[in-house]
Amino acid sequence: MQVEVLNIQGQPTGRMVELPNEIFGAEPNDHVLYLAVKQYQAAQRQGTHKVKTRAEVHGASRKLHKQKGTGGSRKGNIRNPLYKGGGTIFGPKPHGYGFKLNKKVKDLAKVSALSYKAKDNAIVVLEDLNMEAPKTKQFSDMLKALNVAGKKALFVLPDYNDNVYLSLRNMPKVESTLLADLNTYEVVNADVLVLTENTAKIFSEEELPAETEA
Repeated sequence: MQVEVLNIQGQPTGRMVELPNEIFGAEPNDHVLYLAVKQYQAAQRQGTHKVKTRAEVHGASRKLHKQKGTGGSRKGNIRNPLYKGGGTIFGPKPHGYGFKLNKKVKDLAKVSALSYKAKDNAIVVLEDLNMEAPKTKQFSDMLKALNVAGKKALFVLPDYNDNVYLSLRNMPKVESTLLADLNTYEVVNADVLVLTENTAKIFSEEELPAETEA
């Protein structure tokens, strides 16, 4: 598919870039999309929840009263889970929630996410950003010119640009990522994908970069 390159004023530059149909025109697979998003979100969980068992709570270990002859039930020590302040039975312990996905599944999920964005006409190709200094106001004006202001926009850059990052980091709903770090969740979560011209050309020249482990 061919996409017109826009300048920072939102006007056509007269240049076109070819986005490969193998990536942006593939048939999306909803199930692998679900798996990739689930894996990403699971990896964000800290898993630090913890309760104390009867071996960890404060309290004496002596038996409360003799086993027989009291007319009452048998009792161990005060740390018994049945008593207030006692340990917790089968409570949560620290553990990770992450799980593994095969590389082919992750690649297919990313291709599916990009294909959905192409089908929804939610991809903008912008001329390369050459900002001499961080200017949030200039970046805000550019978003308005591109008709993406107020939307969750993801800028995909070929290389790290400090001025671009500093210009957008305080803007709500606007994120940036490197093409090498692009993951399925970021694509799905964005309303519109903004590719720089060089990023779009990399898509055409090379295979889709493998998604890094979350």
